Amino acid sequence: MKKILRRNRLLRVGVPTMLMAAGAVAMLQGGVPPADGFQDVSLDRVLAAGELKVITGSSLHSHYVYRNRSRGFDYELAREFADHLGVRLRIVSCDTWEEMRAALYSGRGDLIAAGVEITAARSRQAAFSNGYREVRQHLISHRSQPPVATLQGLAGKTVDVGRGSAHHERLEAMRREGIDVVIRLHDNLPDDLLIQKVARGEIDFTVANSNIALMIRRYYPSASVQPLSQETVALGWAVRPEARQLLEKVNSFLKTVDENGRLEDLYEKYHWSIGDFDYIDLKAFHERMRTRLPRFRPFIKEAARKNGFDWCLIAAQAYRESHLDPLARGAYDAQGLMQILPATARSLKIADAFDPVASIKGGVQYLKWLYEQFDGVEEDDRTLLALAAYNVGPGHVQDARRLASQKGLDPNRWESVAKTLPLLRYRTYYQNAEQGFCRGDITVAYVKHILIYWDILKRRELDTTLARTGAAAVAVD
Repeated sequence: MKKILRRNRLLRVGVPTMLMAAGAVAMLQGGVPPADGFQDVSLDRVLAAGELKVITGSSLHSHYVYRNRSRGFDYELAREFADHLGVRLRIVSCDTWEEMRAALYSGRGDLIAAGVEITAARSRQAAFSNGYREVRQHLISHRSQPPVATLQGLAGKTVDVGRGSAHHERLEAMRREGIDVVIRLHDNLPDDLLIQKVARGEIDFTVANSNIALMIRRYYPSASVQPLSQETVALGWAVRPEARQLLEKVNSFLKTVDENGRLEDLYEKYHWSIGDFDYIDLKAFHERMRTRLPRFRPFIKEAARKNGFDWCLIAAQAYRESHLDPLARGAYDAQGLMQILPATARSLKIADAFDPVASIKGGVQYLKWLYEQFDGVEEDDRTLLALAAYNVGPGHVQDARRLASQKGLDPNRWESVAKTLPLLRYRTYYQNAEQGFCRGDITVAYVKHILIYWDILKRRELDTTLARTGAAAVAVD
């Protein structure tokens, strides 16, 4: 990550001394002229108002609202930056770069934080931070189509992308290089919806960055993903050219969260093992959600509601435990839909662990009991610690938390425990642990699988809500 930051500082040599010229170019290219005559007052305004207005995208990758809570990688990173400044955060949602740029220059927002690629054209339209992550552009096609072996193979093919996007720029560059690709442009249609169209067979090809393309395969396993080229592009935040002090604060913040590991932890929270992809497993998951889940959904929803959990989380856990097979048997004689051990069944007064209703009710009650063992931990991390304890037992999780503290990590964050749990299989560590040896690597994988399944189900819920209401799935805070 430090290499990325250094590289992008080099890419931006000379930009600070040419901010006024950059602002003039932005106006010539259609940007709204700055309201304050190029005075560097943006940071002062933010601090005086006690509010940072962040422009971001309405997507699962940037910002969305689920169960009345704002979520998303760009949202959380922006929230931490607002905390860093000591101000509250206000989200301004936009769909395209042009909308974001207009919101920035009109004063509706103070900065853009939306996983925006730092391109030459955009660097003439706004002042960018140092890059915080590098991505590659990927070509998305339907799995039934033969792969495109080389860029020349796109000649004569139609590729659908958003108008004015970095992908639009790349395809136009390919045309100038002599590759006669047909470009079909869309207004106000984000990358994930274009990928959805590919998966449904409505269009043949689209392009998306690796952070989106590799993750979105879990939602649409029929979509095939391959690198468009080996070139990388950095993602960054953008401010108006005159906002020099705000830009300096942004760069200082990004450097800090990069060096202390928080940036990577936050990225992993929303992009769990995006490189891991098992087409057969995810295809089976989607099929079983269609054929098996409806039978158990009412009981899952009721148990989740009574215990304060998201029903999609419980459905994801049930699938990871038994593939929604109520007669499943597992290790140590774990039984039923929620794979409850005989001793746990007795403590919960479950007469028949193979009864799916009793298994769901008892399993969720047990998860709630585990959740309550981690009092004082924030909700998201508390849920993941409870899931880990469901798999390996609360004692081993507490051992991992103590080990995290010894290593200077925050024991209240799942990201910390996910690093120390696997260490408990080594004698150096387990000999000093209260519960001894533990295959914590298996438990970390267990939680990751549930997170992936949960993410897919949340996406389906959001899509269903959007289709039913016709309203925007993402709201402004």
